[in-house]
Amino acid sequence: MKEIINSPKAPAPIGPYSQAVKSGNTLYVSGQIPIDQERDVLIEGSIEDETEQVMKNLSHILKEAGLTFENVLKCSIFVSNMKDFARINAVYGQYFKENPPARETVEVSGLPKGVNVEISCIASF
Repeated sequence: MKEIINSPKAPAPIGPYSQAVKSGNTLYVSGQIPIDQERDVLIEGSIEDETEQVMKNLSHILKEAGLTFENVLKCSIFVSNMKDFARINAVYGQYFKENPPARETVEVSGLPKGVNVEISCIASF
């Protein structure tokens, strides 16, 4: 059995998917891009600005499910340019001060809406 989790503070899905799905004790959070839902704008500043907004979006969805970043088991990071990795990592690392989750980072040729970073995660209740 699955339960759909959606936060009004995170961007609405732009396709046939849910922000997150809870199944058993696991939450699967779809990839988030740097859209500021409150202002209805795509963040196009620095890679740090983009990453910060992505992490905020993940936080909103986790919170809607009753979780925090401490519950995250694994993240997948997709970047348009691996040269931005250290700068993305600096922002990302602020959210995982202790016991960080497993993770992979993959350079891709393109991301939705032309953004430079997308992050998804899996968390546990």
